[in-house]
Amino acid sequence: MPLYDYRCEPCDRRFEALVRDLNQAVPCPHCGHEKAERLMSAPAAAQVGRGSLPVAAAAPAQGCGRPQCAGGTCAGF
Repeated sequence: MPLYDYRCEPCDRRFEALVRDLNQAVPCPHCGHEKAERLMSAPAAAQVGRGSLPVAAAAPAQGCGRPQCAGGTCAGF
């Protein structure tokens, strides 16, 4: 079952819910309002091999550390 992000309009709270059918109403777990608005969520990062893809903010200044990336541009993909 996919996990979706929702926002309840009356209480303005955000929450996640596992949903089988996108047409079903998702009640707010905080106030019980019958229909919450589904939000756009960021996709999860793909896993490659044993680790995950490097993140720009967490990557070293000279690429991902592989010899091909010494110029600052990742050539490993």
